[in-house]
Amino acid sequence: MDAKDKNNLYGLENATDVPADSEDYSLEEILAEFGGSLEQTLLRDTEPEPEEPPPEPENQIPPPPRPVLGRARPLPPETGAAPAAPPSLKEPAVEESPAKAPAAPAEPPAPAEEPAPEERVSLEDILADPSLREPAAPTAELDILDMALPKAPRPVSLEDMVGSTVSAVMEETAEEPLLPPKRRGLFSRKPPEDTERIPPPPEPEPEADPEPIGPEPELFRVAAECRADFHRRRRMLPAAAVVALIPTLLLALERLDVAVPGWSGDPAGQTYLLLACLAVTALLCRHVFYKGVKLLLRGRCTGELLISLSALVSAADCVCRLMENQRTDAMPYASVSCLGLVFALWACQRESGGMYDTFRSASLDDEPPYLVTETPQGACKQRGAVSGFYTAAMRDNGAVLWQTAFLPLVLAATVVFAGLSSLGQERGDDFLLNWSAILAAGATFALPLGWGLAYGNLARHLQKAGCAVAGWSGAERISRRKKMILTDADLFPPGTIHLGGVKVFGEELTVAVSHGASMARAAGSGLQRLFDELLRTELGAYEEVSDFAFYEEGGWSGVIHGESILMGTASFMRKMDVRLPGDINLKTGLFLSVDRHLIAVFAVKYEPSENVDFALRMMARSRVSPILASRDPNIVPELLRRKFHKGVKVEFPDLTARVALSEAERDRGLPRALIFREGLLPYAETVVGSRRMCRAVRRSTFFSLLGSAAGTLLAFYLVFLQQYALLTPLALELFLLLWTLPVLLMVDWARRY
Repeated sequence: MDAKDKNNLYGLENATDVPADSEDYSLEEILAEFGGSLEQTLLRDTEPEPEEPPPEPENQIPPPPRPVLGRARPLPPETGAAPAAPPSLKEPAVEESPAKAPAAPAEPPAPAEEPAPEERVSLEDILADPSLREPAAPTAELDILDMALPKAPRPVSLEDMVGSTVSAVMEETAEEPLLPPKRRGLFSRKPPEDTERIPPPPEPEPEADPEPIGPEPELFRVAAECRADFHRRRRMLPAAAVVALIPTLLLALERLDVAVPGWSGDPAGQTYLLLACLAVTALLCRHVFYKGVKLLLRGRCTGELLISLSALVSAADCVCRLMENQRTDAMPYASVSCLGLVFALWACQRESGGMYDTFRSASLDDEPPYLVTETPQGACKQRGAVSGFYTAAMRDNGAVLWQTAFLPLVLAATVVFAGLSSLGQERGDDFLLNWSAILAAGATFALPLGWGLAYGNLARHLQKAGCAVAGWSGAERISRRKKMILTDADLFPPGTIHLGGVKVFGEELTVAVSHGASMARAAGSGLQRLFDELLRTELGAYEEVSDFAFYEEGGWSGVIHGESILMGTASFMRKMDVRLPGDINLKTGLFLSVDRHLIAVFAVKYEPSENVDFALRMMARSRVSPILASRDPNIVPELLRRKFHKGVKVEFPDLTARVALSEAERDRGLPRALIFREGLLPYAETVVGSRRMCRAVRRSTFFSLLGSAAGTLLAFYLVFLQQYALLTPLALELFLLLWTLPVLLMVDWARRY
């Protein structure tokens, strides 16, 4: 019998092939190695019992046999068992594994007589009858003190032998795998993933640091300071404009060939007059110099700084013309600098007026009725305090930030171009002349107008509407998303919702009104005021509502005194299996049921407001989308189209988002704008006006910077060619005024909505 047949015989057909020795072993030798011959074991079981068997205790369960992987040793001599024959020296030694197979208990002594030949059992009978393979129960214990003595072979069943052999083979296979290495590359398989493992929860997003709020003075004191600045600048502006127009008028008369005594044909007289007008204008417009230097100390380069520097360079050029030198005989550009100072003072006066209007409104109440703040979804009207309003209002506006990024290049370019056109052509005496011309062209009149006029217009308009916006920072924050969150009170303010009647079914009116008012208050909808008045009229009382919930179908549910309460529209009641009478047809009615039985019907009427309709139209023209965050089941887009103009478009999110957005109105964010009046119109004017103002400032600033670059390049080109006849002060003023006209139109659009 070869090795393969042996493996099949003992159930080892799946075992790993192990190289065998040069000699083959018989079946008896293999079985003796694992506890003796199967035939001897079976014959011992079939022998007759001795005449005086040892007494056994009752109900004793013999311990099961344990597999042994080591060599079988004979029992001690006193047991009376015959010693087993020593194994052949050529047998492969198998080491014991104490961790895998613990020592088995002692076996009973084997009889000394040899079995009769006729009682022997064949191998085929053993394999056919599993009961013949069970060993005899042990009747003796091992003598642990005499471990050195030889022991008799212990009988082992065929199942234990096969199991032990398979276990040993599997251990060897695990230690030294015979499987081929894993394939890599194109035909490799991805290891299976553990899909049962629950992914860890995502880490919470870090909260944004709160916006710092510095020490803030009292707003009424700030309003008083802004008022004083506004009046001082307004008084100086007319005088500065008259003085600045004198050189321009004389240049225009000279252009028309009109002789003016003391001016025509007298270069020295012209220079003295220009220098005097420039000095008086600079004195009247000293606030422009103050603002330019103040922003420069903060690292800001603005149009006021360039205009102030242009006036100083023009004054130095006038002094240079009065001196005897080789300067080109061309008219100084002092008249251009005078007009630039006047336009800058006008912008400062309008900005101080806007700040006065803003802080005058903000100082009315430390806790205004409403404030407007920004949310990830858009502008939101909330309740809060004015803390932080001053900090936001005093921040740099967008025009200052963009001019700081661009005007230093223009200023450096004017110096370089003046040097190239004078020193580069060996005309050093013309440096101040060329620099004053290029700098006056670069410091356009429109640079300071973009922010000052736009903000002044918006602040004046909002002050009349009972609102105030916190400068550029507040206006930009609330208009960034171009969306507004609208609630029930915004669309239908107090006084626009009326009760048409109440019908009760099998219940007292006071109980029905109490249940309805309690549900309306728990929902936090705009119907709460309506039911408050009805509750006071009927002398009812509020009830405690538990397990309150909203429904997407248009209704609410709750529990009052252990009874299930449903309140909502007719379609909601039908979906909740509440029977409604057939003679009731209300589009905006509210139905109340207790335990799925209708008890009351409230006829609610919604009257549109002209201010709300105008606000919705204004928002549509300015492309500001309203987000409907209503809690009233009747206020839906279809109702708005019936009550207001048909072109109204609102975003109507799902129920969860609507409830979350309506709850945002109860937060207390930082104030970006303040509202002191009820209704949607002041709220819409604040957001829409802020959006139009920011857009006007961006466009005007871009256009003024473009004009500054164009004027710098054009002036450099003409002075480099010494074409002073083309680049006259009057022509340069006309050029700058043409670039200022579009800016004036843009900033005027900020208040027309």
